[in-house]
Amino acid sequence: MPTSEDVTEALRQVEDPELGMDVVELGLIYDVDVRGPSVKVLYSLTSMGCPAGPLIEQDISRVVQEIPEVESVDTELTFDPPWTPERMSDDAKFILGIG
Repeated sequence: MPTSEDVTEALRQVEDPELGMDVVELGLIYDVDVRGPSVKVLYSLTSMGCPAGPLIEQDISRVVQEIPEVESVDTELTFDPPWTPERMSDDAKFILGIG
């Protein structure tokens, strides 16, 4: 069975096209819950009106579904708490010139 670490690593393939960085480094992944072959990903976007939102959700589902033994993927978008740049990794902050 996949682990939450396996899923998180796969999610590094999902890029926010506006910022050119992956959703893990950007701090957009809030939680990964693996229950056997079922995976739930709780994620956010940089803003409520993010035009890339549907693409990011599709990519999350696709890359997680590609993990061996994953049978179902549930994605949930949340803005609680709202995303802020403080959620980004130190590397992402450096690359984007924040901090």
